[in-house]
Amino acid sequence: MVIFGIAFAYIEAAVVVYLREIFHPDGFTFPLADFGTILQRKPLLSTEIGREAATIVLMLTGAWLFGRNLQQRFAYFLVIFAVWDIFYYAWLKVLINWPGSIMDWDILFLIPIIWAGPLLAPVLISLTLLLFAVIILYRLYIGSPLEVAPIDWVGFILSALVVVISFCIAGRHIRKRDFKSHFYWPIFAVGLLSAVILFLRCLLESNA
Repeated sequence: MVIFGIAFAYIEAAVVVYLREIFHPDGFTFPLADFGTILQRKPLLSTEIGREAATIVLMLTGAWLFGRNLQQRFAYFLVIFAVWDIFYYAWLKVLINWPGSIMDWDILFLIPIIWAGPLLAPVLISLTLLLFAVIILYRLYIGSPLEVAPIDWVGFILSALVVVISFCIAGRHIRKRDFKSHFYWPIFAVGLLSAVILFLRCLLESNA
């Protein structure tokens, strides 16, 4: 499963290397002053959006095939996603010596609108998800699955939406000189910490 995530990350990184040669031949730097030109190349842009959707489908499919039950499959999806995301940046560093810093900015996703932000943010999310997955899989291994109530799932979804909103707000300002000021760390932190607190609550209730 981990090997799958690492290999898939290489494929993702390779595609991005090609895209940067096409869209950013003079170098990929923020602010993206040439983003208006990119938006005009609709066939390539729509292809990239489709590829991103296919990426999620492939990870879900891999998790479904690896797992034996719903909770295990969910944990495997978290593992694949986290490993894929972390090694995506690791492979880009190997292939094109980018990023130069964990605080470099990137376009993270294009569905339904542009997500952007410093690399530290998605890496923190991936590390958190990986920790969640390890705990879930360990509890399944010892025969004590994590208990998650429907209201907790609602909380996790809302936490994820808060994180996504922080990325989408930043994505609206990637062409501005002050783009960094539009990623609101407090909003991001509320979403991420809410998910951590909810997970700890589920863990404590499962141990009760």
